[in-house]
Amino acid sequence: MITDKGPASHRRVDLDRAEALRLLGSVSLGRVVFTRQALPTVRPVNHVLDDGDIVIRTHEGAALTSQARQADGPGVVVAYEADAIDPDTHLGWSVVVTGYAQVVTDAEELTRIRGLLKPWAALPGMDHAVRIHPDLVTGIMLTSRGDGPEDG
Repeated sequence: MITDKGPASHRRVDLDRAEALRLLGSVSLGRVVFTRQALPTVRPVNHVLDDGDIVIRTHEGAALTSQARQADGPGVVVAYEADAIDPDTHLGWSVVVTGYAQVVTDAEELTRIRGLLKPWAALPGMDHAVRIHPDLVTGIMLTSRGDGPEDG
């Protein structure tokens, strides 16, 4: 039986950086947000957390690959979002990371990443990887009232 617990039965808890990244690393699917032709673009991708960075696999023709390759300096600014929210209870968490994305160019690192992360979609040429360094990390946990220390 599904009970519809309204917003009054939930509370929002801000997560610190370490907990937000731990949760992000516990799932394999997220959404990368970048600018394409001056407009925001969102793509669902699978990822792995590698040494504190988010790594995704891409292909040569991918818009993000092209933009990250052409960017001057530290890379192209992107946002990355992942979550785990129960559709029935509306409880769970959401994490958003903002940072710079760079194409991985080192052959040894790229080989290592290919071993860590298999693309979900079998597109031709999924031989590239993009590394996102998290500069700004925010996250929230949606819990039931009574689940936290301030509710006791």
